[in-house]
Amino acid sequence: MTDKIARLTEELKAHLQNANTIAATADDEGRDFTDDERAAVTESMRKAQDVKKSLDAAKADTNVRAAIKDLGDAVGLVDGQAEAKGRREQADRDGYQSRAASIGETFITSEQYKDLLRSAPNGQFAKDMRVQSRPVGYKDLVTGLSPTSGGAFRTEDYRGVLVGPEQFFRPLTLRQLVTGGTTTSDQIEYARITGWNNAAAPVAEATSSAPVGSGEPAVTPAQAGVKPESGFSTVRVTTPVRTIAHWIPVTKRALSDAAQVRTLIDSFLETGLEEELEDQMIAGDGTGENFEGLSTVSGTQTQAAVADPAGKPAGFGKLLAVRRAKTKVRTVGRSVANGVVIHPNDLETLDEISDMQGRFYFGGPSGANGTSPLWGLPVIESEAAKAGTAWVGDFRKAILWDRQQASLTVTDSHADFFVRNLVAILAELRAAFGVIQPSAFCKVSLA
Repeated sequence: MTDKIARLTEELKAHLQNANTIAATADDEGRDFTDDERAAVTESMRKAQDVKKSLDAAKADTNVRAAIKDLGDAVGLVDGQAEAKGRREQADRDGYQSRAASIGETFITSEQYKDLLRSAPNGQFAKDMRVQSRPVGYKDLVTGLSPTSGGAFRTEDYRGVLVGPEQFFRPLTLRQLVTGGTTTSDQIEYARITGWNNAAAPVAEATSSAPVGSGEPAVTPAQAGVKPESGFSTVRVTTPVRTIAHWIPVTKRALSDAAQVRTLIDSFLETGLEEELEDQMIAGDGTGENFEGLSTVSGTQTQAAVADPAGKPAGFGKLLAVRRAKTKVRTVGRSVANGVVIHPNDLETLDEISDMQGRFYFGGPSGANGTSPLWGLPVIESEAAKAGTAWVGDFRKAILWDRQQASLTVTDSHADFFVRNLVAILAELRAAFGVIQPSAFCKVSLA
């Protein structure tokens, strides 16, 4: 195909050169084409157009072939069909299929875990063996910025084990809405917007170059072409980095089983950290080691409960309250809401609102698990929001700073674990949370 393209290219150049030579001769002599010249130029251009079509077709075929090869290489159709099939079958046997490595999978494939197993004869820890691993860090565990890192908690098509501790935890998605950041300090100082004045207006051209107030009569701001000044007020807020941690005990025998270790980390340690992180972002009271959560921040808006309108089913007023909160975020907070955080009990009430014909206003069987948008907003079902209240807001104006990548450490140096053949797996992270613009959030009463 490359030879054909080169040949057609040369033919095209020859035909164009022939026509160009005839045209140049006529131009040099300052005359029009003769009948023979006109016929020759016309014939050369016709042949050039035919060759150009053939050349374009050849190039297009080459590009298609290249695209097919690239795509085949990307999905493993060229050399890796058998290998890809084997990986899928193995994933099904393991009971999971993940597009991104979970924190547990990353741990059991880490050099630290491999070194730990190599320290045990045949990979089995004897009763009198000491256990102490090097910490294993995970990039973006809090912010979740990379889908391929151990920090990407929520992975597509991740089924995990069907029965286990994770059944006692709720799905977590609030972190996906807030702005993610990083810090290298133990304390963060930022500016919180508390108010603003938008004075933008059409302004006429100046009719006087004199300063405002000078002359007789005095020059007015309009005559001087003075532009209106806008502004906003801020307060300086300082928030410390907090540590969130917990650990679980496992036997030395379980530690030798990579599948068990992964299940324990993914189903309990990972989910537990994320659950507490979400609770702190919404309900942290700012005392002790707690975050200053959204419910504690001063300056957020409120939306009172709305009574059910006449002729509407019970609970219909709750839908109206959420919609009015969205309007407040837009008109008062000058922001665009991007989510609703609501307690599972309240979401159940909204899901079950229907007319006398059994038609659901929101949710219903087709919108289970809070997947249906509410007034065009994603619904985050979370026990971090107190029952009877919901939060509507632009969660991009809240920031979660990652100070220290979450780490896992394994040791038997705890209490009497050494003599009991137990080890502790500790997971911890350090992070800070701040609300940049409180008025971008509205607390909704659903009582």
